[in-house]
Amino acid sequence: MRDPDWIALAPALNGVAFERFQRELCRRNGARLEPLTPSGDWRADVHARAALAEAEIAYVESVREAIAPFVANIPSEADAFLSWYERLAENGPGQNDPLFPWLERLASFEDMKWFLEQEVSGEAGFDDLVALTQIKMPQTPKLEMARNYWDEMGRGNAQGMHGPMLTRLAAYFGVDAQPERVCPESLALGNMMVALASNRRYAFHSIGALGAIEMTAPGRAIQVEHGLRRLKVPGKQRQYFSLHAILDVKHSEAWNREVLRPLVEEDPRRAQAIGEGAVLRLWHGARCFERYRRHFRLQMEPPREAAA
Repeated sequence: MRDPDWIALAPALNGVAFERFQRELCRRNGARLEPLTPSGDWRADVHARAALAEAEIAYVESVREAIAPFVANIPSEADAFLSWYERLAENGPGQNDPLFPWLERLASFEDMKWFLEQEVSGEAGFDDLVALTQIKMPQTPKLEMARNYWDEMGRGNAQGMHGPMLTRLAAYFGVDAQPERVCPESLALGNMMVALASNRRYAFHSIGALGAIEMTAPGRAIQVEHGLRRLKVPGKQRQYFSLHAILDVKHSEAWNREVLRPLVEEDPRRAQAIGEGAVLRLWHGARCFERYRRHFRLQMEPPREAAA
């Protein structure tokens, strides 16, 4: 697809144009993040990367416009902001979605395999996202992000690295998370997280989005882990969800205390960007859950207050 044609699809949030754009962006992100050695025409590479940045920023701005009504009154005083932010765990988009009790109690092995296929494809790598986001951050937030990163890396133990845990679970189920097999909503979630972490204009949005993951993941992780246990998936393969059901609670408390509070206290203007980033992440998650329910033909409605 030629760059102008592709970039023109960036504002689409639904339909065929949305799907085409997200698949192309996912493909280009895959190539963009790979470590390489110098080869080919460097000018062509610069132009391609500029086109990618233009396209993904256009998409971010389109979604920012869509969520504007939900982030119109974010408080900028630190205590008030943290209260607002922490309430997202209950009333933010996608929270308490009925998909997860269904996965816990009723989903078949094939159902769970399809769900994991979507989730693996939308996983942009929390460790890498944190590493990109922490650049030039103030000391206290940077130290907490470093501790978080070290946990993601298994504290130096390869068996404890979080990414390979998810890979082991995917291998157990025989998951084939090729982009063409995955729904565009899942691709969009990963694309958004990479866009926020990769563009310094969205550095504080990325902070908010990463914190939202830590804050909202544990409840869903518990339900998925129970579903995996019900399906008799061995403990070693369940480890990714078992660990995140517990560890992310501590990570969230530390993130809100050591990252969000100091950043907002230092400059209250950051609260808007951090809050927007959290809602951007939750908005994409909610769209994924809705799409998953349609796939499973589940006649369920999300809680009204969480359906933003």
